[in-house]
Amino acid sequence: MKANLKCLLIDDDKDDQEIFRLALQDINENIVCITADNAMEGLQMLQADANLIPGYIFLDLNMPRMSGKDCLAALRSMPHLADVPVVVYSTSSDPRDIRETKALGATDYVVKQYSMASLKEILRRYFS
Repeated sequence: MKANLKCLLIDDDKDDQEIFRLALQDINENIVCITADNAMEGLQMLQADANLIPGYIFLDLNMPRMSGKDCLAALRSMPHLADVPVVVYSTSSDPRDIRETKALGATDYVVKQYSMASLKEILRRYFS
């Protein structure tokens, strides 16, 4: 595994952010998880720092001010992020959301897990 691999989590739920961070740390303490509290903040971070190119972007769908789908479309229009996998990370398991986000360029779709063990198992697919 690469040392200091960066991951960006865009999610408005502070509890979900903390659980995600803890799961990543349990997998590998060298993974740096940067968080943004909403889609607009995440986009601003990525636009302001051209050197911020995470290994993965995990993106919630249901957020205030700008939806995850709109954020995904904006991310996919940024040439310097074209090769960065974007994984939708949402409580929604609606097949329509899955289809629409894949059509917008999502690399994968993960339904949020309620058990730390399940979340770690899923994250290991990306970070091992």
